[in-house]
Amino acid sequence: MRIQGYHDRINHALAFAAKHHDQQVRRGTRSPYFTQPANVGLILTRYGCDDTTVIAGILHDVVEDSVREGHTREMLDRRIADKFGPEILDRTLEVTQRRVNDQGIELSLDERREDCLERLAGISETSRWVRAADTLHQAATLLADLQRTVEPASVWSRFVAGRQATVAWYRRVNDRLREVGFNAPITEELSEVVAALETWRD
Repeated sequence: MRIQGYHDRINHALAFAAKHHDQQVRRGTRSPYFTQPANVGLILTRYGCDDTTVIAGILHDVVEDSVREGHTREMLDRRIADKFGPEILDRTLEVTQRRVNDQGIELSLDERREDCLERLAGISETSRWVRAADTLHQAATLLADLQRTVEPASVWSRFVAGRQATVAWYRRVNDRLREVGFNAPITEELSEVVAALETWRD
């Protein structure tokens, strides 16, 4: 018997991501890093996305970590595509920040972000959903952490890019998604969270 709302592929993706992120914690906290992909999956489910989109959201950090570690496409095929199918791998790679450009030149953080924004024009709707949900979770988590701390400076210190650049990045992602024609309701929620961060006073 199939339980309504239960999807074994999603359960498999959650287990796979949990194993990959087992020893990782969110920067500057003791919270398990696995809460990030799990919550991205929940956000996508809340907006009624299909299994492929939810699974891509859950696994996107596994793929990004693998790319950061220098895994080749062949290695990723064996690790991700064999378990979840080539479409899942393709969708996650579309939202993965590239370490090097097409000429093999290593990119700085700012260059990786610019490349990510530029590529939003040519990626699938599924991948745009993943990018939106990932950014929403990051921004909303930051806002929640600020709201419950007595030391906002300790929260902002987690971000290598700094306070202004971090919030500006969230805004740029949302603006770029809309610019390329992605006007799903999630962009409204993201815009509200970013506006709250932009007007935050410690």
